[in-house]
Amino acid sequence: MNDRITSHDRASTRRNAEGWMFLIEAARDLRTTGAIAPSGTSLARVLTDPVRAQAPHPLAVLEAGAGTGPVTRALIPQLSRGSRLDIVEANPRFAERLRSLVTTHPRLTATSAQVNVHQTYVEQLDTDQRYDVIVSGLPLTNFTPVQVERIMARYLELLHPGGTLTYFAYVGTRKARALTASRAEARRHAAVDEIMAAYQRTYATGRWTVWANVPPAYVWHLRRPLVSADQFEPQPDGASR
Repeated sequence: MNDRITSHDRASTRRNAEGWMFLIEAARDLRTTGAIAPSGTSLARVLTDPVRAQAPHPLAVLEAGAGTGPVTRALIPQLSRGSRLDIVEANPRFAERLRSLVTTHPRLTATSAQVNVHQTYVEQLDTDQRYDVIVSGLPLTNFTPVQVERIMARYLELLHPGGTLTYFAYVGTRKARALTASRAEARRHAAVDEIMAAYQRTYATGRWTVWANVPPAYVWHLRRPLVSADQFEPQPDGASR
């Protein structure tokens, strides 16, 4: 009983510390910290389901916008022997925290999975690697439409044909911003929503609502077609070329 309480207390302390760290970093830079809190356990599980579904095969996995690592901690136990996980995080303080997580995680020694932390933006990631699964924690609704288009194009470029992109968006953000944001911000948010809706119409294989997260969130799974993604570039009206 005491061991369980101690473990629970440690986890609660870590979550509280990560919550404060998110608030501090969000105040510094919304480009690198746009979420309002670290992902909860339920959200992390749904985001990592495509990795879990393909076990025990070795996979190449990319996590973008890992923050303080709640999804990373859910990913690592799912990595089969011979898998590769590349973690991309632009915030230098988060990246340092992630390196510490990776170097001290006991599971990695047992699986001999290759895990690397890259302090950069995903659009600037210098790699020839292609991934079976990409898990995105980037706050897309905080970006400009041009930035979102670049990020999504990069994701498709980095995915193997047939690979899966999984990402989340908070429930109700558009209504909340409509009430509190300036007209320019509301237009920017609506434009990003339209871009993502086009990708969803073209590539989505499923959407889940995670009510247990704080705040609740939608999780989307998108799959790159087996043919060239250039033939399926999303159009504003949802049609494909």
